[in-house]
Amino acid sequence: MAGSVRLMPRQDVRFCRSADGVTIAYAVHGSGPPLVIDSCWLSHLQYDWASPVWRHYLTELGKIATVYRFDERGHGLSDRDVTDHSLDLRVADLEAVVTHAGLERFSLLAMAQGGPVAIEYAARHHDQVGRLVFYGSYAGIDAVLTSKQDRLLDETFDHLIRVGWEQPTPEFRRVFTYLMIPGATEEQMGWLDELQRRAVTAEVALTARRQRRQADASRHLSGLDVPTLVMHSLGDRMNDFGYSRHLASEIPGARLVALESDNHILLEDEPAWPVFVREVTDFLAEDAAPALGGDPRGVLSARELEVLTLAARGHDNAAIAAELTLSVRTVERHLQNTYEKLGLRGKSARAGAVSRLLVSG
Repeated sequence: MAGSVRLMPRQDVRFCRSADGVTIAYAVHGSGPPLVIDSCWLSHLQYDWASPVWRHYLTELGKIATVYRFDERGHGLSDRDVTDHSLDLRVADLEAVVTHAGLERFSLLAMAQGGPVAIEYAARHHDQVGRLVFYGSYAGIDAVLTSKQDRLLDETFDHLIRVGWEQPTPEFRRVFTYLMIPGATEEQMGWLDELQRRAVTAEVALTARRQRRQADASRHLSGLDVPTLVMHSLGDRMNDFGYSRHLASEIPGARLVALESDNHILLEDEPAWPVFVREVTDFLAEDAAPALGGDPRGVLSARELEVLTLAARGHDNAAIAAELTLSVRTVERHLQNTYEKLGLRGKSARAGAVSRLLVSG
């Protein structure tokens, strides 16, 4: 991967285990209310910050939220040799990340094939998902009618993966790259070519792709009761714009934003990018952290407030854990989430959070 050297912003990489024992890697960065990303399969926690294709997403989202993102099973830093990519286990992966991170309520961003997982999770855990965002996503591949030509093209992609995915030269992978970012520079395309090979093996890519086609959460759409924003590039060649029309028409109160782009992954220098940033920022603003000196009760969960209240009474983490029948590690996670939501850093974060609580009365 060629390009100029950049300093990578701080992120915490953590690991948890899903219901079937598969290890899932996730990373945390940014400041503000929690935003969990059920991401596109084409990610790698270790390399995304250096990527001219993904870096601007991480930078801008980290300015408005504490971002939790994870590598899908079989991909990136998560366990690679995985054969089961069923919807139930992908939901279990998301559940594992949320539980391990100690999150109680958060916004959820579904990118690309993350749609069915996010919908299923929101239906099962409606009390946890405060806001729901879809970007270039869908409820299920069969949610919108596709032509015979589209199905044949999909089969051709399977053959391309089998034959060319792991080749040292990018000719075969470039087909997928061009579909995802047709408006990219050669540098950007080169990064995406290489990321495909680094993120996942050909065998897992093919297995996961086939099983993802079976995932469909359309039955839950009409029952979702959560503020929802749906965004999609009008000229998207990977996932047709019709998928987002379907989402917006079926989810009560959902708002659809059509992005003037042909790129499945918006690039930093195109006009649609600031539109994406503005829409997400405004949509999440209602859950933003209180201004300095404001009441932290407006952003912290009930459990986080319990932990912080005991800390304000002088309890150490062990005493808080005993009082609330939690592990010390869980208390530490709740406190870390509190500091991140309130925009506090360093050794004085605990004192600052306690002071904010006491001042607010």
